[in-house]
Amino acid sequence: MKRFTAEFIGTFGLVFAGTGAIVINEVSGGAVTHVGIALTFGLVVLAMIYTFGDISGAHLNPAVTLGFWAARRMPIRDVLPYVASQILGAFAASASLRFHFPQNKLLGATFPAGTDVQSFALEAILTFFLMLTILNVSIGAKEKGITAGIAVGSIIGLEAMFAGPICGASMNPARSIAPAVVSGHLEHVWIYLVAPVVGAVAATFACRCVREPGCCSKPKPGTTP
Repeated sequence: MKRFTAEFIGTFGLVFAGTGAIVINEVSGGAVTHVGIALTFGLVVLAMIYTFGDISGAHLNPAVTLGFWAARRMPIRDVLPYVASQILGAFAASASLRFHFPQNKLLGATFPAGTDVQSFALEAILTFFLMLTILNVSIGAKEKGITAGIAVGSIIGLEAMFAGPICGASMNPARSIAPAVVSGHLEHVWIYLVAPVVGAVAATFACRCVREPGCCSKPKPGTTP
């Protein structure tokens, strides 16, 4: 239960700060800026990894949880409780933002700027590299110290910075479904539910291709970001 509570609180923090930055940027007439939004997402993930990484692994993302399961680094019995905790945390964050900013129409929901196919491909590729980074910094010597949090937070900030204006750079089904449902804008939410999972699962196979056999599937309880 402590692990599931950690996932709930951590995902709440991610969605509240990340989508909150988008909402406040709109309300303030661009005071946060796109760069500020990208940095907010990266920094809040970094903080949550250091806060909850030793408790739950700080997945904060259903796609990451499914990626760890596909890599045989977490048991199937934990997948549903993890995902449920993450989605509930995201909904709680979006509901809180709705309470604080009732005039905002989208609450930081993600939308494709171009075609659905373009955004689907971008989301899958972005999540692929996110998951590949997570898998590789959570094994061996690199799992110790501050490396994992900095690496994961940095790639999230980087990807949000350059791809956010096109596809939203969600990489996280919980982060996308909560503001979409609470704001009532579900037009393109399927992209952000399916593409991150495709990218995360693909990353587990890539990890096996570049590391020693069994390396990416070796369980490391309490140390995965």
